[in-house]
Amino acid sequence: MTDVDVVVVGGGVMGSAAAWRLASRGVEVALFERFARGHVLGSSHGASRIFRLAYRDPVYVRFAAEAREGWRALGGGLLTETGGVDHGDITGLPEALAAAGEPGEVLSPDAARERWPGFRFDDAVFHHPASGRLHADRAVARFQDLTVALGGVVRYETPVRELRVGERVEVVTEHGVYRARRVVVAVGSWTAALLDGLVPLPPLVVTQEQPAHFAPVTDATWPAFIHRRPGGVYGLETPGEGVKVGTHGGGPVVDPDARDFRAEPTRLAALRRYVRDWLPGLDPAAFTPISCTYTSTPTEDFVLDRRGPLVVAAGFSGHGFKFAPAVGRVLADLATSGPGGDRRFALDIPGTTRKT
Repeated sequence: MTDVDVVVVGGGVMGSAAAWRLASRGVEVALFERFARGHVLGSSHGASRIFRLAYRDPVYVRFAAEAREGWRALGGGLLTETGGVDHGDITGLPEALAAAGEPGEVLSPDAARERWPGFRFDDAVFHHPASGRLHADRAVARFQDLTVALGGVVRYETPVRELRVGERVEVVTEHGVYRARRVVVAVGSWTAALLDGLVPLPPLVVTQEQPAHFAPVTDATWPAFIHRRPGGVYGLETPGEGVKVGTHGGGPVVDPDARDFRAEPTRLAALRRYVRDWLPGLDPAAFTPISCTYTSTPTEDFVLDRRGPLVVAAGFSGHGFKFAPAVGRVLADLATSGPGGDRRFALDIPGTTRKT
């Protein structure tokens, strides 16, 4: 049996950010990732994720602002600030960002179409410069590489089979048993299976989401964008691959160990119709489907909390990646200082509204 101060289970973006934060504080930390480095089986792979501050909820605006400073400090081209646009129901967005000291501008549909001719706009458009694109694969790799450089341990292809909780936690892997004072569990779609009976989790629904990269037909500029309408649509440019467009949630419920990774034909057809109707700068016939998972809570609030020696990070509901540097800080706080995080993210206190 090997003793270590803190074990982090799960090498996606959240677990990797937590390991980096812990190692940067001089904590002895070991990160165990079930799959190989750079795998595509979870929610943290690929070349692009939206970064934005544009939430109506001041809790998430503040959290995103903290994360932005973390991404900027990390450097390495992880964050590219392209600006972003929201259209459809933008009620409350300009006011929320202005209150946080992050003002944007509201444009008429005609003014917005002139600036971004690749889009169709029928309603007022909110433009906020503090948005952009994160390189997902590079971000995960950088967190892990920094962890090792700071003295931490990162082990790939090391599935955790069981957590035995007492005064310390025995972490049972295929390669031996590790005993830790604290364990951070950040395993995405596999959370409920690993923590079954150990902590009181909210309902976590795992879905397979199927965005696609579409080929541009013009040289138009592509900011990150969100169309706030029923079944909301998001998108952003992925250099070298096209413009990524996807529906936020609503995909088929799946077992994360039995996914087919294939685009469901009805949903793909609907996505192509959306591109045809709303994104004249893209070719709806020239596309490459991609696949990832969401692990969602009923309200889309995250779970960031501790029970005894177990710290839980779960339920990022398809909008969590951008927050990783701030989430890593919260998880490191919980692992070193004890309970005391924002009760909004507690295991046993549900939120009240969907996060938009």
